[in-house]
Amino acid sequence: MKSTSVRRRLAGAAATALMAGAGVLAAAPMAAAKANLLTIDKVSFHKPDVQVKVTYSCDPGMDRELVANARTLGTGSNREGNAAGTIKKDKLVCDAGDHTAQVTMRPAQGSYFLKGDKVKVSVFYFDNDGFSYAREATVVVL
Repeated sequence: MKSTSVRRRLAGAAATALMAGAGVLAAAPMAAAKANLLTIDKVSFHKPDVQVKVTYSCDPGMDRELVANARTLGTGSNREGNAAGTIKKDKLVCDAGDHTAQVTMRPAQGSYFLKGDKVKVSVFYFDNDGFSYAREATVVVL
């Protein structure tokens, strides 16, 4: 009988330890898990440029730029608008918090946008090795 009660106590202690450990994980700050995220807040047209307001978070010491691209969709003509803009890594605030930035995308030579154009805007991080991370995109009408 003694061994049964000892087993029950050990099982209870193990269950308590598991629950306590799960509680610690559940209460851990989410900052570490949310780094390197991007959210497109607003896209606007400031002729000839397209601007995107982005909420971002990034890890301290991150070696990446924030890049934004815009491209027209289905203009019904041969005209195509393409634009790009970047925020260099030294201009990004990388810590546990969320920050906002506005990226101005300048049209490529010979490319332009018109009010009413349907445009796909994408934002992402780009590193020195050519990899992109945390890509987000939206489609808007200028």
